[in-house]
Amino acid sequence: MATVTTLAYKDVKTVMTKSSLPVGGYSVNPYVGCPHACRYCYASFMKRFTGHTEKWGTFLDVKNWPRITDPHKYDGQRIVIGSVTDGYNEHEATYRRTRMLLEQLRGTSAEIMVTTKSDLVLRDIDLLKTFPKVTVSWSVNTLDEAFKDDMDDAPSIERRLAAMKKFHDEGIRTVCFVSPIFPGITDVPAIIGRAKDQADLIWLENLNLRGQFKGEIMRYIDEKYLHLVPLYDEIYNKGKRGYWQDLEAQVKQICIDNDFPYLRNDLPYGRSKPGKPVIVNYFYHEEIRLNNK
Repeated sequence: MATVTTLAYKDVKTVMTKSSLPVGGYSVNPYVGCPHACRYCYASFMKRFTGHTEKWGTFLDVKNWPRITDPHKYDGQRIVIGSVTDGYNEHEATYRRTRMLLEQLRGTSAEIMVTTKSDLVLRDIDLLKTFPKVTVSWSVNTLDEAFKDDMDDAPSIERRLAAMKKFHDEGIRTVCFVSPIFPGITDVPAIIGRAKDQADLIWLENLNLRGQFKGEIMRYIDEKYLHLVPLYDEIYNKGKRGYWQDLEAQVKQICIDNDFPYLRNDLPYGRSKPGKPVIVNYFYHEEIRLNNK
């Protein structure tokens, strides 16, 4: 997998960008590029805006921005940290840009949402607890460390789950982001079972193959999961929706059997009852629409 070979500083006018994501508010990325080098990362398209010609995952720009002097400007907003580049990638231990951002935002009543694949966020747990509304989300799309290693250079699944439990036990809202779900590989019921006692919300999102990484993922399936080639052809070449409909039915039944709240395409705020996470189905965004009235 890729390792960072190009590291530079980048001056920017602001680190706060109005977000087009479903969660809304502001999108904040203290770095450009991401050393996790996820094979399926949609953010690799950002290279065409940054001037980088290097392979995605091999470069990292450390952003310098003018100090945020009025954090109350963002009161009532949602601030998502790490929507493109993980703010807690391994180089954050040295450059501390995400921590600096949080320090500059102290005093705002904004909702802080951190998305990460790292346990380095544990370093800032005391700082995060100073904000009135905080959510920390970890991507967990497998419990198989070998598959995880094939897909990214991020910390192990076990480290992510341990960090999630620590935050949950400390009273901070946690999300288990089961994304992307690889058909036939991601064991959604097993992940729900593992995360239910340490996640307030479990968000389910399908693998959406498009752009330059579609060919790479399809080749990977052909090499490592030959028996799944017909399934991937059915979903990603023929546009069939049966797999997602069957998985939705399975998830609904899990929610019924365990009295878990179940939502579609929503992101409610709040802590869940112990052991009763909210399950959010985000299978049908953009491309898949199922008439389920």
